[in-house]
Amino acid sequence: MTVSFALLIAYAALFIAFGWWIGRRAKAADFFVAGRGFGPGLIFSTFLAANIGASSTVGATSLGFSEGLSAWWWNGSAGLGSLILAFSVGPQMWREATTHGDLTLGDFLERRYGRAVRGIVALLIWLGTLTILAAQLLGVAAVLNVIGGFSVVAGCTIGALVTVSYFIAGGLLSSAWVNLVQLVVILVGFAVAAPYAVAHAGGWDTMTEASSAYTDVWFSSGPASGWRLLFLLAPAFIVSPGLLQKAYGARDERAVRRGIAWNGIALLIFASAPAAIGLAARTVYPSLQRPDLALPTILAAALPPPVAIVALAAVFSAEISSADAVLFMLATSASRDLYRGFIRPAASEDDVLRVARIAAVVGAICGIGVALVYGSVRAAVSVFYAILTVTVFVPVVGGLYVRGAGPREGMASIVTGVFVLGITHVLTAGQGYGLLSPALAGVLASGFAFALARAASGSAKRQK
Repeated sequence: MTVSFALLIAYAALFIAFGWWIGRRAKAADFFVAGRGFGPGLIFSTFLAANIGASSTVGATSLGFSEGLSAWWWNGSAGLGSLILAFSVGPQMWREATTHGDLTLGDFLERRYGRAVRGIVALLIWLGTLTILAAQLLGVAAVLNVIGGFSVVAGCTIGALVTVSYFIAGGLLSSAWVNLVQLVVILVGFAVAAPYAVAHAGGWDTMTEASSAYTDVWFSSGPASGWRLLFLLAPAFIVSPGLLQKAYGARDERAVRRGIAWNGIALLIFASAPAAIGLAARTVYPSLQRPDLALPTILAAALPPPVAIVALAAVFSAEISSADAVLFMLATSASRDLYRGFIRPAASEDDVLRVARIAAVVGAICGIGVALVYGSVRAAVSVFYAILTVTVFVPVVGGLYVRGAGPREGMASIVTGVFVLGITHVLTAGQGYGLLSPALAGVLASGFAFALARAASGSAKRQK
């Protein structure tokens, strides 16, 4: 066992203990919405800690390694989507949740579109969410591979055990306070790591000379790279069930707007760090076989040992904090949307809470299996964001802003969007048609189907 690994496990043990202490008396309201008592600071920290995960660190750095500074758009797109969420959908959904007592996005969807839509969305999101959980576990595995030589299976298993250990104690309540600790480590670690990585590569001039083709921020080689990431990621960060349900925990609209907006600004600033580190890794290790190892490899090599431990702990924290946000989506969808919604409508709050904890454990086990199938952070993440965006973007926005939208509109938008997403992905091998990526094609088709169903409903009412 290396010293770095021992220190990392000790650090993980500390926030597991902290999470259990916070959640020791958690009830259902604490587990799902943290008693609706978060101010702007906790909304900011729990959002940002959830958003800076494997895709934002290991994934964005691997994209920087492969394609250079255009990797800025990975986190930059998330930041732009967050700003839209802060001043439009976020406050609106908070009002809906507090007025009607919603605990999950499924509560809102059922009220607008009926139980069938709630069930379909829950199933699709549950399946898609396993891929984003797999991405977080692969990020943990990459760190543990570099510092301890652990295999992908062992690294993913350790990541799953750590995350489940504190999440099941108190759900959102435990996660939010643990995220606050993790966020401090993440921000300090990356603030230190980026300058060291650039210096290790010989400075900015050396990096740009050695990789002049990779300094164009507007470069894009496909639908999941460069500025085209805006169409894949920004909508997902506006309607993500996990993020919206975190917003439900706010004490008022001001906390929603300020906390999420601060998170968006922080993501826009943070976006430069993984891109620069990835370009530095390419300069120093051009023949690196696995781009996912670019971040932990250069951190371990470029930084003095004490600083490297902090930086690797920051990456580890990033993956774990996002993994608990994913478990939150899995647990809430399984327990409230599926179990109480369809299997046992009369279930007590204690029963729902027990099912949520079981679902988190089962989800973590399934996430390990999915991680072994994909093997790449970026591949797993791209699948999740495409499914998420196409499934819920139009139903959420339509439900908030289109008066009278009902089951017909909701079902038409989901079925059409997912169908077009799948067909476009298969026919183009995931590349889409120029600017029209599979995810964008799915969203546009979903919106068209929603509008067509709405027009048909309005025509039928007028004829009556």
